[in-house]
Amino acid sequence: MVNSKLSNSKSNWRWWICSLLFVATMVNYMDRQVLSLTWKDFIAPEFGWKDGDYGLITGFFSLSYAFISLFAGKFIDWMGTRRGYLIAIFVWSLGACLHAACGWGAIHTASALVLSVGTVSVWFFLACRFVLALGEAGNFPAAIKVTAEYFPKKDRALATSIFNAGASIGALAAPATIPWLARAFGWEMAFIIIGALGFVWMGFWATMYDRPEKSRHVNAAELEYIRQDDKDSTPNPLPSEESITEREATSSPQEGKEEGGSIPYWHCFRYRQTWSFIAGKFFTDGVWWFFLFWAPAYFSDQYGYRSDSHQAVMLIFVLYLIVTVLSIGGGYLPKFFVEKRGMEPYAGRMRAMFLFALFPLTALLAQPLGTLSAWFPAIIIGLAGAGHQSWSANLYSTIGDMFPRSTVATITGIGTMAGGIASFIINWGSGHFFDYCQAQGSQFSFLSFEGKEAGYMIVFCICAVSYLIAWLVMKTLVPKYKKIEV
Repeated sequence: MVNSKLSNSKSNWRWWICSLLFVATMVNYMDRQVLSLTWKDFIAPEFGWKDGDYGLITGFFSLSYAFISLFAGKFIDWMGTRRGYLIAIFVWSLGACLHAACGWGAIHTASALVLSVGTVSVWFFLACRFVLALGEAGNFPAAIKVTAEYFPKKDRALATSIFNAGASIGALAAPATIPWLARAFGWEMAFIIIGALGFVWMGFWATMYDRPEKSRHVNAAELEYIRQDDKDSTPNPLPSEESITEREATSSPQEGKEEGGSIPYWHCFRYRQTWSFIAGKFFTDGVWWFFLFWAPAYFSDQYGYRSDSHQAVMLIFVLYLIVTVLSIGGGYLPKFFVEKRGMEPYAGRMRAMFLFALFPLTALLAQPLGTLSAWFPAIIIGLAGAGHQSWSANLYSTIGDMFPRSTVATITGIGTMAGGIASFIINWGSGHFFDYCQAQGSQFSFLSFEGKEAGYMIVFCICAVSYLIAWLVMKTLVPKYKKIEV
């Protein structure tokens, strides 16, 4: 173990850890997507759901996710990334699998209580979405905390963009697998099979992860690279065999203990940096979740493509392929500004985020060009989604730039709560709004569109400008880099 750490060539274990974060995020998003890819064509006909019912379920998930996220980050900071991540993915995988029992439970409960099966089924799905949210709220606080542990500041946006691309890959794999599973084995088995992936991931995490100071796979050269930012305040030469042995012998068994002082939970709200992150999440997370939850229904409503049809699968696949390919570069742009232009990390990150905030403006054209072909909104939503993922990767990295590592997960959880509230508003609101627009028909119009088409156009307009608003608020709150010292 000591000899491994003293190797002259730098090990690259941090990228293996990043790959685990990538897979966890991919599974996270696939679990979310099972419902959006099965409700319109498999579940709704069975229970008689309307858009409002689906909007209520997705909105409740977002609201639950928001509330739990307020404490999930603190839980991860307290429990530590190793155990905290294991608990989080166990809970959300269990919640994902439990969806399969909703149909059976609704039928028997409705029969016993003489109630509508449709109404009871909604309540069963609400309960399962709560369990799913309970676990999934821990994913990003844990992942961001791991990147702060394993990567220096200049590489965190790149690492975050890579693991955050798991969301795109998950959304990419979902339409290619979930509708097929639902058609071949029933929608219940789709929830069980996808949900079980999380239990497999737990085995890899338990055997591969440890903090870099304690990991037998991280040598001294890599550890020095990871901790290069610490040298700015306290010079720290390459560890010797004696110092490594002493550090390992005296390191605290409490995994949650971190370098740097800890900020009391409610004191976090005293800092403009916290509110800047909250604003960045509140104005933008709902946009991504709207596209994630409603894209399959959009192509079904507007073009009549069932989620298990070849055309619908290809549209969703291409949409998220664009998101995946383009968003990977989101981590390189701030790195370019820092290393090639000599900008400090926060300034480079904010410049990159401004450019990414321009991508969602293309959503203004999704509905108008959609009158020509369904491929236009698929491509445009893909561009907007790529902008979001690149934005999100850099937004998360601002936490590690300005807060001590001991508080990274807490701030992530607070911001995720804000994003969850916004997601509740847009998903719950959209469901009822679309029902209203459909009921009004030609009596409701906007920019030459009528009925539900007009409703989609209005929501697309809101999504398009949200990122520029978020950037302006963030820049106003924190115009220049200022690290919080505790």
